[in-house]
Amino acid sequence: MSLFLIIALPFLGALLPGLMIQAGRQSCFIVTFLVTASAAIGLATHAPSVLAGNVVTARLDWLPQLGLNVNLFLDPLGLMFAGLILGIGLLIIIYARFYLSRDDDMGEFYSYLLLFQGAMVGIVLSDNVLMLLVFWELTSLSSFLLIGYWKHLPEGRQGARMALTVTGLGGLAMIGGMLLLGQIVGSYDLTVILENRDLIQASPLYVPALILILLGCFTKSAQFPFHFWLPHAMAAPTPVSAYLHSATMVKAGLFLMARMWPVLSGTDLWVITVSSVGLITMVLGALIAIFKDDLKALLAFSTVSHLGLITFLLGTGTAFGAMAAVFHIVNHATFKAALFMTAGIVDHAVHTRDIKRLGGLRRLMPISFAIATIAALSMAGIPLLNGFLSKEMMLDLALDTSLFGSPYLVAVVATLGALLSAAYSFRFIAHTFLGKERSDYPAEPHDPGVGLWIAPALLIIPVVVIGVAPFLVEPFIKTVTQAVIGTAAELPEEHIKVWHGWVPAFGMSMIAVFGGLLVLALFGPLARLWNATPRPEAKTMFDSLIRGSVSASRRLAEGLHNNSFSRYAAFFVVTVVAIGAHAWFTGANAAATRQILPITPVGFAGWLLTILATAFLVALHRNRLAVLILMGIIGVMVSVGFNYFSAPDLALTQISVEVVTIVLLLLALNFMPNSTPKESSVLRRARDIVLSVAGGVAAAGLIYSVMMSDFPLQSIAEYHLANSYKGGGGTNVVNVILVDFRGFDTFGEIIVLGIAALVIYALTEALLSGPVRARLLNRGYEEARAGDAHPLMMVVLTRVLMPVVLMVGVYIFLRGHNEPGGGFIAGLIVAIAVVMQYMASGFTWADNRQRYPYHGIIGAGVLCAGLTGIGAWFAGVPFLTSAFGYFRIPPMEEFELATAMGFDLGVFLAVVGAVMLSLESFSRLGRRAGIEDSDYAMDIDPSRDETAIGTEN
Repeated sequence: MSLFLIIALPFLGALLPGLMIQAGRQSCFIVTFLVTASAAIGLATHAPSVLAGNVVTARLDWLPQLGLNVNLFLDPLGLMFAGLILGIGLLIIIYARFYLSRDDDMGEFYSYLLLFQGAMVGIVLSDNVLMLLVFWELTSLSSFLLIGYWKHLPEGRQGARMALTVTGLGGLAMIGGMLLLGQIVGSYDLTVILENRDLIQASPLYVPALILILLGCFTKSAQFPFHFWLPHAMAAPTPVSAYLHSATMVKAGLFLMARMWPVLSGTDLWVITVSSVGLITMVLGALIAIFKDDLKALLAFSTVSHLGLITFLLGTGTAFGAMAAVFHIVNHATFKAALFMTAGIVDHAVHTRDIKRLGGLRRLMPISFAIATIAALSMAGIPLLNGFLSKEMMLDLALDTSLFGSPYLVAVVATLGALLSAAYSFRFIAHTFLGKERSDYPAEPHDPGVGLWIAPALLIIPVVVIGVAPFLVEPFIKTVTQAVIGTAAELPEEHIKVWHGWVPAFGMSMIAVFGGLLVLALFGPLARLWNATPRPEAKTMFDSLIRGSVSASRRLAEGLHNNSFSRYAAFFVVTVVAIGAHAWFTGANAAATRQILPITPVGFAGWLLTILATAFLVALHRNRLAVLILMGIIGVMVSVGFNYFSAPDLALTQISVEVVTIVLLLLALNFMPNSTPKESSVLRRARDIVLSVAGGVAAAGLIYSVMMSDFPLQSIAEYHLANSYKGGGGTNVVNVILVDFRGFDTFGEIIVLGIAALVIYALTEALLSGPVRARLLNRGYEEARAGDAHPLMMVVLTRVLMPVVLMVGVYIFLRGHNEPGGGFIAGLIVAIAVVMQYMASGFTWADNRQRYPYHGIIGAGVLCAGLTGIGAWFAGVPFLTSAFGYFRIPPMEEFELATAMGFDLGVFLAVVGAVMLSLESFSRLGRRAGIEDSDYAMDIDPSRDETAIGTEN
């Protein structure tokens, strides 16, 4: 099975539980199980090849220019983690089937579980760090959904937010570190990075890259000081806790440290940082776990402790440490998942996880007792169980590790961590299952059906088998270890054995076991001492930090974003001018290489008229109608300027846009006062004048510099001029650019234009259905109005011009590929013709004669343009690539047809529909109470009046 399919199966399968739950819980469970089983079988088909020393790869170049390739590889390390993810995932799916109540949405739960599963498999199989980062963030998002699955519980929502915040921020740091690694090596492919140990460690970017990557790993794997999020994630359902915190999410950080071990380990910074953090986490997590009364909280902090143990092993930078870490990852996944499930069974049966309300369950729940005892003894490091073997390897390594100049510090701390680990393991057994039976259990204790205990029971098998016969897994562990260390170290020669003789590590282990029993015996006074001792609470500190950050952010946002556009514009102008001035005065400004064109009287007059109109606009800016007229003048002069500088396409577009814009703005002004009030102080106006002048001078300087100097890069204009006809079949380069070279941009623009019109329509609907409607209907006129809103001359003129303008629009549309014109300009021209009918005869009269809804016209335009682009695929060329040819239909002359015409037709329809839908929205807002539009084309019609008089007579 393809590696792509192995990753894709959980993501695709996530769609099924939500559908299959309609057929029943059993159907939902079966389809989820089959999806994961299929991915596991696909992974298993590659196992023989991978274990034989081969690496399975799959490559897909997506955006090679950015280094983003969808590359996957499966080596022994990836095989081990993917096997744990999918294998334990199958057991969790079985367990959840019988754990979730009928009130829980099983389809939703399984969908979230499969999304998370796919993201985790994606992490361990990725051969591109950028793609790995995508999957990394997906685990944070999907785990957020899983942890907060019980949305009705406040602690569930808070735990999900805390996990997302901590791991998300760590993920941001890791993104920076991975980008630095790619910068050092010159590639973002993981296999390439892993081959450049010396280059990376010799780089000055090694230290920041290492720190950023470790931040990502420590937050994901709950290492000190980021350990606090994991226990609060225990508010999730027990299947989530068992899955995320035994074999998946919290192991992602460990996986990445193991994956990057060949290139990042071995330096003093790595050893000191990773080993110290691991040891602190191991001891601190174990100490807190002892005094937790909630079964899942105890197991959560024990998970933190064991993650610290594995981090320490990887941090030593030795091959033996890497082998011990690999071994304990496997061991911890088996006994910890079994323990979490057992805690869920106790909660499910007794209706409480509070150890103070438990005890004496040994005879009442014998199957659960047996499973929990074996798993907890393995966690404590008791011989003949798998936890003992990896714990003794850890203690043996601690004896040979020196930190901060002390040869005994690590050994003492490691022994203390093992002792505390044994203590909370013994407490889990003794205070839950041993002792006298109680009469005040919240519910009658009983062993559940096989559906709940079969999954943890299956996990106990490797706990015992590996503990008794470790030689069965030693070849696999060493194969994975070789994948971890690569060529950076030699594979350890030590063997994994039950008995190594009377070695110091065994003595340290016995100290830990008997010390743990002593702590259990003295638990009462120790618990009272613990409760009486003041200590910082991580959750309180986190909540305070979040509240402070939110408060500071709110003050900053409210200070900057006070809904004052002038303030926003001022900040923007000052920033742009300052940056531009810095570039201007510190950069190398080349001398002018071009001559100024001669100034003609016509050009000077146009420039002067534009300047005067702009100056009057500023002076009269409080009179809205005057401003609108002056804007029209400026727009016309810009159009003339375009035409003067040989840009007729731009001139036609500008003048068409000006007409439509002025008409729509006139309609909008109908709802506003004639003038604006004075709101700015003299000081603010002075500030605005200074900023405006500075911005104008900066823009003028930039334009002068660009126009008077040769551009340092080759212009793309030559390419367009050379390929416009032979590539797009048109001699009008501007139109060919719009419909072919940059057709995708145009396609996006007409979609945005249509969306804008629909938003205007939606806002109109909202206004007319709310309290504003009455104010709009009952508003009065500021000035007297003429008696004929639809005068005869206007009606006659627009009727006469309508066919002429439509013919001009068709002409402009057809000639656009080779002469100035095109669908956009033609659409504006036709829209103007239709707008004039609405203005002449009123909305009601014109709308009654409108056969096609404007929403449909917009949709037809977008659909027409899209289908034209899709048609290019059938010719084996990229989306929106034009095709053209020449045809002769007697008696006509030979003419050209291009597929770009279909795209241009879509542009035409979208423009017409958007303009008319906006007009329709304004017209509906313009209605007043007691005044209805006439059904007649004009208000005063002599022929109609004569007919009415004749009828009366």
